[in-house]
Amino acid sequence: MNNIKYIVICFLIVVSCSDDDVIDSTLSAYIQGRTIEMGGVIACAASDETNGDVLTFYYPEAGASNIRFYQTNNVSVDNSNFLNYSRVVLNNAPFFNGYLGKFTQSASVETWNIVTFELDGEIKISNPIRTKQISKPTLWNDEVVIDQGESGMPKFMWIDNAVDDNAIYFQVISDAQNNLLSGTYTYENNFQYYETNNVVLNITTQTPATLTLNNTYNFTLMDVSEDNWVNLVINKTFIAQ
Repeated sequence: MNNIKYIVICFLIVVSCSDDDVIDSTLSAYIQGRTIEMGGVIACAASDETNGDVLTFYYPEAGASNIRFYQTNNVSVDNSNFLNYSRVVLNNAPFFNGYLGKFTQSASVETWNIVTFELDGEIKISNPIRTKQISKPTLWNDEVVIDQGESGMPKFMWIDNAVDDNAIYFQVISDAQNNLLSGTYTYENNFQYYETNNVVLNITTQTPATLTLNNTYNFTLMDVSEDNWVNLVINKTFIAQ
């Protein structure tokens, strides 16, 4: 009889711990009693060009800590209910030498994803990201027109809404070592380095360096949808003139 009682008690303890682990792993539990900022993390996701992995990119503001990744089981759930998001521990890799961050995962199911971090006593939460690695894989190409008529200030132009569902464009100019020089968002399908007349959001924290003539640079564009899926990525290397 004592052995039976011992087994029952142990079983209850295991079940209790398991339930607590599930509850603690939800985004709802994590933010309980905390000050939050919805939309406080800039993030989006794309499918990898070669293997289809889901790549979730985010901008970690200076001083950000405890960066986390949450996702739902599928896309049919309420994406505004944080009880539906469970924490997933993924490798957090630097992107553009750490100016941005990147989570990579192999996923056979489309989900809603959220990235969070802590800053200034608050939990910053990204808007939900709807992955579409199956229904609408990200298109990768190098189709951009570069006008270098103005020395050191190349203008980049691309087809507007080339694959539909565009909400905003994210552009990065980086050097040959992949260091980010400027990171900007526009609604228009063009950007000139470094003019900000049509820039609606800017993650460039310092005045970017002047391009050195005959040096190699990179242009990266992400065509982002309303639900933060990257429809199209353009990568193009160019030599400053």
